Amino acid sequence: MVEARVVPPIGEVARVFLRLGLTSFGGPAAHIAMMEDELVRRRQWLPREEFLDLLGATHLIPGPNSTELAIHLGHRRAGWPGLLVAGVCFIVPAMLLTLAAAWAYVRFGTLPQAGALLYGVKPVILAVVLQALWSLGKTALTTWPRVAVAIGAAVASALGANELLILALAGGSLAGWSHFRASPASRSALTLTPFAFNGVTAIAATAATPFSLGGLFLFFLKVGSVLFGSGYVLLAFLRADLVEHWGWLTEAQLLDAVAVGQFTPGPVFTTATFIGYLVGGTPGAGLATLGIFLPAFVFVALSGPLVPRLRKSRTAGAVLDGVNAASLALMAVVTWQLGRAALVDGWTVALAVAGAALLLRWRVNSAWLVLGGAAAGLLLAW
Repeated sequence: MVEARVVPPIGEVARVFLRLGLTSFGGPAAHIAMMEDELVRRRQWLPREEFLDLLGATHLIPGPNSTELAIHLGHRRAGWPGLLVAGVCFIVPAMLLTLAAAWAYVRFGTLPQAGALLYGVKPVILAVVLQALWSLGKTALTTWPRVAVAIGAAVASALGANELLILALAGGSLAGWSHFRASPASRSALTLTPFAFNGVTAIAATAATPFSLGGLFLFFLKVGSVLFGSGYVLLAFLRADLVEHWGWLTEAQLLDAVAVGQFTPGPVFTTATFIGYLVGGTPGAGLATLGIFLPAFVFVALSGPLVPRLRKSRTAGAVLDGVNAASLALMAVVTWQLGRAALVDGWTVALAVAGAALLLRWRVNSAWLVLGGAAAGLLLAW
């Protein structure tokens, strides 16, 4: 007699992802490695091949990859309730820690001690982004067409082109190149490309408005709906609209928000929580967090049943190649711009160089590196 499959209690999913949300320092790559170790090797929720299929699917939809993988895994383990519980439990610890940091920043941020701490953290964050560029670039920029797309995207970004349009053109160009080289039987799949263009350009056409809670929610909903790549690509979008176009944040506040997002465990996208609190208090923090993460739940729910087909799609893979190349270019341009604001003297330059060396040569966990930067800032101040 074959036993019926028993759906595991939702409490198991909640406990696992609450713990992962509290301990997953180091960015998306570290999050994914921890999930593989906990859920594939130790708990054996699913085989490694299926884990890789779900990971590949997260790269074909917008949003934070590691968060979407958590949502996929919760759905795989406990159905639709698991989808919601896994995502919420992975996000909430980081959101609460970031909210506490935002309150402390507003309350004490002008004190010498807080300024000294951030003085040491900011250059280290640049090193973390450089390390991400290095590791991602070795994977993404493996062919001359991808390198050409990255160079073109960097030039366009430096000249002030819209980031969403750059990503759309990059994905479309490599999809077109793949279509040109493909056999006639595979050309029908190119219908994905016009959809990507129409969706991105329609969402990008958001008029600049004075600050409002509704506008804040819609901005982060837009970002969560169109942002491909790792959480570090978020920098380009935030700087373009919140700093340059609308003036809701200063350059220094953006750097501080990124520092807190990297310092806390869990998704880097909880930077939105920090920014929401700075510009709109606790309601702003809640709306910004809801806006940036809500699309991830929707995209996973829609794409989950299509994972096998998405993974085999030639055109979807080509679009992803182009988007990844352009994302790296945007990250490089933003790193240069933010570096000019963070590297203010010889000590900050030394911290950035030391941080980059530790990350690239010895692969030090970025959370420990940020703690070290904070300690160095305090010691230099004293």
